Amino acid sequence: MQGVALIDHTGMKDEEKDTGRIEAFSDGVFSIAITLLALELKIPHSVEGGAEGLVLALTNQWPSYLSFVTSFCTILIMWGNHHEVFRLVRRANTGFMLANGFLLMLVTVVPFTTALISDYLNKAGAVVACAVYGGVFVLISLAYNLLWYAAVKDRALLRSGVPEQVIRKFTRNYRLGFPLYLLATAAAFVSPFVTIGICTALWVFWAFTIRRGGAGSYSF
Repeated sequence: MQGVALIDHTGMKDEEKDTGRIEAFSDGVFSIAITLLALELKIPHSVEGGAEGLVLALTNQWPSYLSFVTSFCTILIMWGNHHEVFRLVRRANTGFMLANGFLLMLVTVVPFTTALISDYLNKAGAVVACAVYGGVFVLISLAYNLLWYAAVKDRALLRSGVPEQVIRKFTRNYRLGFPLYLLATAAAFVSPFVTIGICTALWVFWAFTIRRGGAGSYSF
Protein backbone atom coordinates (compact mmCIF):
# COMPACT_ATOMS: atom_id res chain seq x y z
CA MET A 1 0.00 0.00 0.00
CA GLN A 2 1.35 3.41 -0.89
CA GLY A 3 2.23 5.58 2.12
CA VAL A 4 0.46 8.83 2.79
CA ALA A 5 2.59 12.00 2.84
CA LEU A 6 2.03 13.91 6.04
CA ILE A 7 1.86 17.69 6.14
CA ASP A 8 2.78 19.46 9.38
CA HIS A 9 1.41 22.80 10.63
CA THR A 10 3.99 24.72 8.59
CA GLY A 11 2.55 23.33 5.36
CA MET A 12 5.80 21.49 4.61
CA LYS A 13 5.90 17.85 3.64
CA ASP A 14 7.00 15.49 6.39
CA GLU A 15 10.14 14.07 4.79
CA GLU A 16 12.51 11.37 5.87
CA LYS A 17 15.38 12.75 7.96
CA ASP A 18 18.87 11.46 8.57
CA THR A 19 19.73 13.78 11.47
CA GLY A 20 18.26 11.63 14.24
CA ARG A 21 21.61 10.67 15.76
CA ILE A 22 22.84 14.27 15.71
CA GLU A 23 19.66 15.49 17.41
CA ALA A 24 19.78 12.75 20.07
CA PHE A 25 23.43 13.49 20.85
CA SER A 26 22.76 17.23 20.97
CA ASP A 27 19.78 16.78 23.31
CA GLY A 28 22.02 14.77 25.63
CA VAL A 29 24.60 17.55 25.74
CA PHE A 30 21.96 20.18 26.50
CA SER A 31 20.48 17.93 29.19
CA ILE A 32 23.83 17.38 30.92
CA ALA A 33 24.76 21.06 30.74
CA ILE A 34 21.48 22.20 32.26
CA THR A 35 21.77 19.56 35.01
CA LEU A 36 25.32 20.58 35.92
CA LEU A 37 24.08 24.08 36.73
CA ALA A 38 22.46 22.73 39.88
CA LEU A 39 25.85 21.68 41.25
CA GLU A 40 26.55 25.33 42.02
CA LEU A 41 23.69 25.41 44.53
CA LYS A 42 25.63 24.58 47.69
CA ILE A 43 24.29 23.46 51.05
CA PRO A 44 25.69 25.68 53.86
CA HIS A 45 27.61 23.64 56.46
CA SER A 46 28.68 24.40 60.03
CA VAL A 47 26.23 27.28 60.29
CA GLU A 48 26.05 29.00 63.66
CA GLY A 49 22.98 30.72 65.05
CA GLY A 50 20.37 28.05 64.42
CA ALA A 51 17.54 28.79 62.00
CA GLU A 52 18.44 32.46 61.65
CA GLY A 53 22.02 31.56 60.83
CA LEU A 54 20.90 29.12 58.15
CA VAL A 55 18.56 31.71 56.63
CA LEU A 56 21.43 34.21 56.54
CA ALA A 57 23.79 31.66 54.98
CA LEU A 58 21.23 30.80 52.30
CA THR A 59 20.55 34.46 51.62
CA ASN A 60 24.27 35.16 51.19
CA GLN A 61 24.31 32.68 48.33
CA TRP A 62 22.06 34.90 46.19
CA PRO A 63 24.66 35.17 43.37
CA SER A 64 24.38 31.40 42.90
CA TYR A 65 20.60 31.59 42.62
CA LEU A 66 20.71 34.50 40.19
CA SER A 67 23.28 32.92 37.89
CA PHE A 68 21.50 29.55 38.07
CA VAL A 69 18.13 30.96 36.98
CA THR A 70 19.66 33.09 34.22
CA SER A 71 21.79 30.26 32.83
CA PHE A 72 19.04 27.64 33.16
CA CYS A 73 16.53 29.73 31.25
CA THR A 74 19.11 30.68 28.64
CA ILE A 75 20.09 27.06 27.97
CA LEU A 76 16.41 26.15 27.83
CA ILE A 77 15.80 28.78 25.14
CA MET A 78 18.96 27.63 23.34
CA TRP A 79 17.70 24.05 23.34
CA GLY A 80 14.32 25.15 21.99
CA ASN A 81 16.04 27.17 19.30
CA HIS A 82 18.21 24.19 18.37
CA HIS A 83 15.09 22.06 18.06
CA GLU A 84 13.48 24.61 15.74
CA VAL A 85 16.51 24.62 13.45
CA PHE A 86 16.46 20.84 13.20
CA ARG A 87 12.75 20.86 12.38
CA LEU A 88 13.74 22.62 9.16
CA VAL A 89 16.76 20.43 8.40
CA ARG A 90 16.41 16.95 6.92
CA ARG A 91 20.06 16.04 6.36
CA ALA A 92 23.55 17.14 7.42
CA ASN A 93 26.90 17.65 5.77
CA THR A 94 30.37 18.06 7.27
CA GLY A 95 30.11 21.83 7.68
CA PHE A 96 26.77 21.57 9.44
CA MET A 97 28.05 18.84 11.79
CA LEU A 98 31.17 20.86 12.67
CA ALA A 99 29.08 23.97 13.36
CA ASN A 100 26.79 21.92 15.58
CA GLY A 101 29.80 20.48 17.41
CA PHE A 102 31.21 23.98 17.97
CA LEU A 103 27.87 25.04 19.43
CA LEU A 104 27.68 22.04 21.76
CA MET A 105 31.24 22.65 22.96
CA LEU A 106 30.23 26.15 24.01
CA VAL A 107 27.04 24.91 25.68
CA THR A 108 29.16 22.70 27.96
CA VAL A 109 31.10 25.82 29.06
CA VAL A 110 27.98 27.55 30.44
CA PRO A 111 28.11 25.69 33.82
CA PHE A 112 31.71 26.94 34.24
CA THR A 113 30.76 30.57 33.57
CA THR A 114 27.80 30.17 35.90
CA ALA A 115 30.13 28.95 38.65
CA LEU A 116 32.43 31.89 37.94
CA ILE A 117 29.64 34.39 38.50
CA SER A 118 28.42 32.52 41.57
CA ASP A 119 31.84 32.90 43.19
CA TYR A 120 32.79 36.40 42.06
CA LEU A 121 29.63 38.46 41.48
CA ASN A 122 29.91 40.16 44.87
CA LYS A 123 33.73 40.21 44.91
CA ALA A 124 36.52 42.22 43.30
CA GLY A 125 36.67 39.94 40.26
CA ALA A 126 33.04 40.55 39.28
CA VAL A 127 33.94 42.59 36.19
CA VAL A 128 36.11 39.83 34.71
CA ALA A 129 33.64 37.10 35.69
CA CYS A 130 30.73 38.87 33.98
CA ALA A 131 32.84 39.72 30.93
CA VAL A 132 33.71 36.03 30.54
CA TYR A 133 30.06 35.11 31.08
CA GLY A 134 28.88 37.51 28.40
CA GLY A 135 31.76 36.60 26.10
CA VAL A 136 30.75 32.94 26.06
CA PHE A 137 27.25 33.93 24.97
CA VAL A 138 28.77 36.07 22.20
CA LEU A 139 30.53 32.93 20.96
CA ILE A 140 27.35 30.89 21.33
CA SER A 141 25.47 33.44 19.25
CA LEU A 142 28.24 33.21 16.66
CA ALA A 143 27.93 29.41 16.71
CA TYR A 144 24.19 29.63 16.01
CA ASN A 145 24.88 31.95 13.09
CA LEU A 146 27.40 29.44 11.71
CA LEU A 147 24.97 26.56 12.19
CA TRP A 148 22.20 28.41 10.40
CA TYR A 149 24.55 29.56 7.62
CA ALA A 150 25.66 25.96 7.09
CA ALA A 151 22.00 24.91 6.84
CA VAL A 152 20.89 27.55 4.35
CA LYS A 153 24.08 27.70 2.26
CA ASP A 154 23.28 24.31 0.80
CA ARG A 155 19.49 24.34 0.50
CA ALA A 156 19.64 20.58 -0.01
CA LEU A 157 19.98 20.31 3.77
CA LEU A 158 16.57 21.88 4.33
CA ARG A 159 13.21 20.24 4.03
CA SER A 160 11.48 21.00 0.77
CA GLY A 161 9.01 23.83 0.86
CA VAL A 162 10.54 25.80 3.74
CA PRO A 163 9.02 29.28 3.26
CA GLU A 164 11.48 31.98 2.29
CA GLN A 165 10.06 34.30 4.95
CA VAL A 166 10.91 31.73 7.60
CA ILE A 167 14.52 31.62 6.42
CA ARG A 168 14.69 35.42 6.48
CA LYS A 169 13.19 35.51 9.98
CA PHE A 170 15.74 33.05 11.36
CA THR A 171 18.58 34.93 9.68
CA ARG A 172 17.41 38.28 11.07
CA ASN A 173 17.02 36.93 14.59
CA TYR A 174 20.47 35.35 14.64
CA ARG A 175 22.08 38.55 13.40
CA LEU A 176 20.28 40.49 16.12
CA GLY A 177 21.55 38.28 18.95
CA PHE A 178 25.27 38.72 18.27
CA PRO A 179 25.58 42.52 18.80
CA LEU A 180 23.29 42.43 21.82
CA TYR A 181 25.45 39.87 23.61
CA LEU A 182 28.52 41.82 22.56
CA LEU A 183 26.94 44.85 24.24
CA ALA A 184 26.26 42.78 27.36
CA THR A 185 29.92 41.75 27.49
CA ALA A 186 31.19 45.31 27.13
CA ALA A 187 28.72 46.46 29.80
CA ALA A 188 30.58 44.39 32.40
CA PHE A 189 33.22 47.12 32.49
CA VAL A 190 30.51 49.63 33.40
CA SER A 191 28.71 47.42 35.92
CA PRO A 192 28.64 43.62 36.26
CA PHE A 193 24.94 43.85 37.07
CA VAL A 194 24.26 45.53 33.73
CA THR A 195 25.66 42.43 32.01
CA ILE A 196 23.44 40.15 34.09
CA GLY A 197 20.48 42.43 33.43
CA ILE A 198 20.99 42.44 29.65
CA CYS A 199 21.46 38.66 29.51
CA THR A 200 18.34 38.16 31.61
CA ALA A 201 16.34 40.61 29.50
CA LEU A 202 17.46 38.81 26.35
CA TRP A 203 16.21 35.37 27.34
CA VAL A 204 12.96 36.90 28.58
CA PHE A 205 12.61 38.75 25.27
CA TRP A 206 13.34 35.64 23.20
CA ALA A 207 10.88 33.63 25.29
CA PHE A 208 8.06 36.13 24.78
CA THR A 209 8.70 36.65 21.07
CA ILE A 210 8.41 33.00 20.06
CA ARG A 211 6.13 32.64 17.08
CA ARG A 212 4.94 29.34 15.73
CA GLY A 213 3.14 30.64 12.69
CA GLY A 214 5.31 29.31 9.85
CA ALA A 215 8.23 27.31 11.22
CA GLY A 216 8.35 28.86 14.64
CA SER A 217 10.93 31.36 15.77
CA TYR A 218 13.22 31.22 18.72
CA SER A 219 16.15 33.56 18.70
CA PHE A 220 19.38 33.66 20.58
